[in-house]
Amino acid sequence: MNIVEIKEIVVETPSIKTFYFDQGLDIYPGQFVMVWIPGEDEYPMSLPFQKDRQGITVRKVGPGTEALHSRKVGDRIGIRGPYGNGYDLFGEKILAVIGGIGGASVLPAIVEAAESGREVVCALGGRTEKELLFLDRLSELTDLKVATDDGSAGHHGFVTDLVEDLMHDIDLVITCGPEVMMKRVFQISKRYGVPIQASLERYMKCGIGVCGSCVVDGLRVCAEGPVLNGPQLADLDEFGKCERDPTGKKVPLDRPKPSY
Repeated sequence: MNIVEIKEIVVETPSIKTFYFDQGLDIYPGQFVMVWIPGEDEYPMSLPFQKDRQGITVRKVGPGTEALHSRKVGDRIGIRGPYGNGYDLFGEKILAVIGGIGGASVLPAIVEAAESGREVVCALGGRTEKELLFLDRLSELTDLKVATDDGSAGHHGFVTDLVEDLMHDIDLVITCGPEVMMKRVFQISKRYGVPIQASLERYMKCGIGVCGSCVVDGLRVCAEGPVLNGPQLADLDEFGKCERDPTGKKVPLDRPKPSY
C-alpha cells in the first residue's frame, strides 16, 4: 500500500468530490484501487483521472465516504492497486452510457478513445442537472446526450430511454452506473447485436480475488471484472437481480445498499 498526500480537492456535484494525490500509478481505464481511509476501512474506487493528474472521484453515501469527504488538502490516505480488468476498446464508433457515479469508471476509457481518433457518443444520466458528473468534460470529448430524472436538463426520464436512438452504426457499448440501468443497456445491445462491456460494482474486502465477497455466479468481480463483456454478462443469472451484503448474504438489488 502507498500512503499518498491529497494535493487538491474538487467539488464535482453536491454529493461528489474528486481527490487528487501525488502518487503516479500505472493504471488501465476501468481498473480500480482499494482506498484506505485512516480510522475507517478500505473501499474499492475508480480513478477517472489517470495520467499526469491522478485522482479518485467519490460520492458521499455513508460513514466511510463521509470521512473521506471531510479530509482536507495535505491529509493522507492509502492507495492499493490497481486491480482488475478494464475496458478493451475497439471499433470506430463507441457509445458510452453513464448513470450516477459511473463516469468515474468510464471517463478514462472515453479519453483514450477520443485520443485514438474514435468517435464517441455519450448518454449521461443523473437525478438532477446538478448531479450530472463530468458534464463539461464529456461535452468536450463526446457527442453528448443528457437525461435527468426530474427533467431539469435534457430528456425527462431515464438515460436508457435514449439508448435505442443512439445504437445506429455503433461498434461497441461501454457502460457503468446502477446495475438495473446496465442490465437494460445490455438487453438493448444484445437486440441490436452490438458488443457491450459493463463495469460491475460489488462489495469488496480484499480486491485480489481471495475473500470471495464480490463473487457473482462464481465470477470474482475484483479479478475477472470489474469490466465484463457481453458473453460474460449473459452467463450471470444474478446480473441486474441481486448482490451480496457485507455478511455474504444474497440480497435483491432494489434493497437499500449498506452505506460506506
